[in-house]
Amino acid sequence: MSSKLKTLCAGCLLLLTSPLFMPSAFAEEAAEITPQYSYYTLEPDITTNYVTQGKKIGYLRLQVDLMVADPANIKEVEHHAPLIRDAIISIIGQQPEAKIKSLAGREAIRQACLNRVNELLIMETNKKLLTELLFTKYLYQ
Repeated sequence: MSSKLKTLCAGCLLLLTSPLFMPSAFAEEAAEITPQYSYYTLEPDITTNYVTQGKKIGYLRLQVDLMVADPANIKEVEHHAPLIRDAIISIIGQQPEAKIKSLAGREAIRQACLNRVNELLIMETNKKLLTELLFTKYLYQ
């Protein structure tokens, strides 16, 4: 082998074994930085009333999925599921029919539920557990 080729091979070997060029190190750092989202579904579905005009009673059936950034938080969310369910039912019970039936109203209710649930979870656990609260089923009558 020529001396230039030996020098080139030695340089490549040095580069490949240096800590700056370790793909596994980059992958581990990226895994630590990017969240590993997980979901928890409140079961059973929430069925509750909402405010209507007149004597007619309005019903809403929801399936709620809670998104957390760290799978380790699922146990805490599961532990506080009754508190979460109660907060959502309380918010929906105060909503007028027009807001329940409109798309913009539904989004406002979802945001209100997310904010209230996060406030309650912060009071209970001293950390923000939920990244998102999703209505995956939304049926009203």
